[in-house]
Amino acid sequence: MARSTMGLPAGVEVRGGTVRIRFVWNGKRRYETLTLPATKAGIAAASRLRDQVKDYIRHGLLDEKRYAELFPGSATAPDQGQTFGAYAQLWLDSRSIAAGTRKNYVSILNTYWMRHLAITPVAAITPTLLRRVVADIQWTSDGVKRNALTKLNTILDSAVGDGLLPKNPAEKIELPKRTKKEINPFRQDEADRIIAALYEQEHWPSRIYAAFFEFCFYTGVRLSEGLALRWDAVDLGKRTAHICRTVALGVVEERTKTGADRVVLLNDRALHALEYALKYAERRAAGSGRLKEFPYCFPPSKNSEHVQQTSDVHHQWRPTLKALGIRYRPPYNCRHTYATMCLMAGMTPAFIAKQLGHSVQMLLSTYAHWISGESDWAELAKLQNGPKVAQD
Repeated sequence: MARSTMGLPAGVEVRGGTVRIRFVWNGKRRYETLTLPATKAGIAAASRLRDQVKDYIRHGLLDEKRYAELFPGSATAPDQGQTFGAYAQLWLDSRSIAAGTRKNYVSILNTYWMRHLAITPVAAITPTLLRRVVADIQWTSDGVKRNALTKLNTILDSAVGDGLLPKNPAEKIELPKRTKKEINPFRQDEADRIIAALYEQEHWPSRIYAAFFEFCFYTGVRLSEGLALRWDAVDLGKRTAHICRTVALGVVEERTKTGADRVVLLNDRALHALEYALKYAERRAAGSGRLKEFPYCFPPSKNSEHVQQTSDVHHQWRPTLKALGIRYRPPYNCRHTYATMCLMAGMTPAFIAKQLGHSVQMLLSTYAHWISGESDWAELAKLQNGPKVAQD
């Protein structure tokens, strides 16, 4: 394979489009291929790294741990036990987590951490190494960076607990500030127009989505919770629904997003949605379709017991909003709409939080604008009953 050293700094060469450095340590010549690009800047960085290595050697500071830190992907680095890649896989396989959560971890690990840390011994991961890796990654947003660092922190916390590390090297890495998500609820009249338009679809099997969105708008359940709702969790007589399941990636999990079940009280609109869904199931069962039993309240219009994932309902949602001329917002805002409608109707935060499966603190912080906006003048009016002020 052709290599080039002409015009390059001492001890630096370009080989097959990659940059590597050479030096002598413990009487042996070493060659280390770097992840730097074969550009002017990459070559300069390689030269600086080689100078740093030679300084460590000169002062007797280069040991096995520092070598593994400087060259985490090196095949010649001393063996220091289990690699990060192997441990991360073991960590994932040993945990009982929802399919969606696992997919998110796998995506984050493969996109950001494995190319830098996969063959690095866990024991060789230091704050300095992580800072170098974090600086090398091109982050698309602070939110993505925070999510990736949080997941890495969780895995390394477990490594500490398993005795592979004395302390978590990711603890010292600063997380970007959490950006508050913008809340974009619909007005109640907009919600009602969306529901009405969906009920008016010519293709009657698709009208089940009208019932589904009516239920979401008027209960505040998460989309994944509504799609996983079964008739055995509904009591129409007591006007309650037991929210205890969620769906993601085609799998119904016997748990909610927060891990806590809750019982939602059903208002007239939520009851209407369920009553329509019951008649819909009866009509489907009497038809010529393959399915004759419908254990889920809001089955898809085609041959499946339940909708496979929340993104599937976007096919009904987006064109409906466009046809109505309503500004597009994702269907998750059904939940925000319910919360803000309840607040503006004067319901207590404690009741609303219980319906949503939130803590009161989270409810107050998320919807503070709607809590204060409607009641500020009423609060100010209370001053009319204050003490009389002396007149001139």
